[in-house]
Amino acid sequence: MASGKGGAFKWGALTPLALLLSFLVPVLVFQVYRSFMSFNIFNPSALEFVGLDNFVAVVSDPRFLLAMARSLVFAGASTALSFLIGFGLALLMRREFPGRGVFYLVFIMPMLVVPVVIGYTFEMLLVQKGPINTLLSLVWPRDVMVTWLAAEVPAFLSLIFVEVWNWTPLVFIILLAGLVGIPRECLEAARVLGASRWRIFVEIELPLMRPVIILAVILRFLEALGEFPKNQALTQGGPGTATETLPVLLYLTSWEYSDHAKGFAMSYVALMIIFVIVFVGIRILRREKRALEALYTRQP
Repeated sequence: MASGKGGAFKWGALTPLALLLSFLVPVLVFQVYRSFMSFNIFNPSALEFVGLDNFVAVVSDPRFLLAMARSLVFAGASTALSFLIGFGLALLMRREFPGRGVFYLVFIMPMLVVPVVIGYTFEMLLVQKGPINTLLSLVWPRDVMVTWLAAEVPAFLSLIFVEVWNWTPLVFIILLAGLVGIPRECLEAARVLGASRWRIFVEIELPLMRPVIILAVILRFLEALGEFPKNQALTQGGPGTATETLPVLLYLTSWEYSDHAKGFAMSYVALMIIFVIVFVGIRILRREKRALEALYTRQP
């Protein structure tokens, strides 16, 4: 009876995935087919098989390589900052104190806002005479008049700042769950033996937290790598191409320039890069899981 219920639950959980794949697979097959063709959307009958030419054009395009590099820098910087801030907040929030629920709600609120709304809101906040420069002028000896979205470096830094503000709550929630889940017995035994708070953190908590930390970093990095709504709302890849990340370039190639064949090929090149990152991440997670299991099962 239990087995039957378990089987029903399994198939019930897999049914939405099967339905999704039934819609996605034909689209993906069509996209693969078109990525090997040269065609004009305004003249659909003019199809020509070009083999790997579209893929060669993508990987040899300096604009694509620069966009990929920007995406990696953007994802890496925002992930590092989100991790540092999120871990700090998790350490502060892991113990009960009056008003903890209010602080928890405030910290996770940015993650609940629609990305496009965040983009347009920060576009108003970051104008030259907007609230951000006004607040900075209050603590700076002279008026701050930074053109946050009109200069290359400030625009890129602004995107990173907005991304960190939006998604630090995700890292915070994951790491807080990991900290709360650490067995209290290990910590109490270390305190009884006279270990300092710092040694307990470095030698017990961090090793036990490593799988959770790696999971949070991988999820955060992959999300940042595919970030599009906020970037498009804030800068549209500008000024010039200074903030043109891979998702923005893919959108421009496919819809603004109507080069759908190259856009199809570009999406698959990006997909292969993401597959490599996911594969490496899974390998690291499995290694950490085995190490953690060995730590728990080690006999004195």
